[in-house]
Amino acid sequence: MGKDIEGGSEFIAKDYHDPPPAPLIDAEELTQWSLYRAVIAEFIATLLFLYITVLTVIGYKSQTDTTKNGDVCGGVGILGIAWAFGGMIFVLVYCTAGISGGHINPAVTFGLFLARKVSLVRAVLYMVAQCLGAICGCGLVKAFQKSYYTKYGGGANGLASGFSKGTGLGAEIIGTFVLVYTVFSATDPKRNARDSHVPVLAPLPIGFAVFMVHLATIPITGTGINPARSFGAAVIYNEDKAWDDHWIFWVGPFIGAAIAALYHQYVLRAAAVKALGSFRSSSNINTSIKLLVMQRFKQSKRAWDWRICTVCSRGQDVYIGSRLYAYWALVLFLLERFHLVCLLISPYLIIN
Repeated sequence: MGKDIEGGSEFIAKDYHDPPPAPLIDAEELTQWSLYRAVIAEFIATLLFLYITVLTVIGYKSQTDTTKNGDVCGGVGILGIAWAFGGMIFVLVYCTAGISGGHINPAVTFGLFLARKVSLVRAVLYMVAQCLGAICGCGLVKAFQKSYYTKYGGGANGLASGFSKGTGLGAEIIGTFVLVYTVFSATDPKRNARDSHVPVLAPLPIGFAVFMVHLATIPITGTGINPARSFGAAVIYNEDKAWDDHWIFWVGPFIGAAIAALYHQYVLRAAAVKALGSFRSSSNINTSIKLLVMQRFKQSKRAWDWRICTVCSRGQDVYIGSRLYAYWALVLFLLERFHLVCLLISPYLIIN
């Protein structure tokens, strides 16, 4: 149940519905109140997230400060900090999922953008709102506890002593991969169809992913996996230590999010293979057009004319152009002798 099965020339219909891919740029979206409502939700959610979590970090450091008669074994500990981050993500994603999708993290937004779940306009506005919300959240913490905030590092991320930049970058990449991969899996419409008998609350596994990643990477980088969280704390704390390795907390999460998006969409969900199967099995496409496309693609391997058809499947609509771009033609020509690579690049070359 809930599985796509392709056998020979037959392609069994799936029992779930994938939403259509979001357009790259949707100017009409800027005129809709739902977009700005979602942006406000992302701003407030990130503000609350930073406020609670940074207060938890500072409170833990103050309670374990031996110079102030603190107890080394006191406070919430690393476990409590991880729970604060994971718990807040669970709560905030639950509250905002129906409004903005509950991203609260530029890396998550970036991964969903690569998977064409959100448009470029929405992704950019979300990231700006998240960063501004993080700055305001940390600003509230500093306003309420200025002395503690400055003394105990303001909750800013930084590479721990004894670890190289490569180690820190790797920790951020893997940690963000775990988070974004969980986001894709928990919100996958295929899972909803297949496991409909098992009610899965999507914010719960996402919150647990954040919790587990914090347990693993707090000793290394303080756990970023959220560029807005790292940026907001660095801006308000504004000390050299917070900016020294700040690039790690942008590059690492974005790379991890990109890998997770590609892995889920093109390996687990096999988006390209499904598109090809849908193209072959569609009864609404004239057979002669399909044969013409296949024939032209075969001819393109040996000809310099390159006046072949470009096929772009979008649901049941097929748009056929006059020729491929010259760059695409050059790539095919250079890879002519590497047939396997050609097949991977051009799945329409496969002919039954």
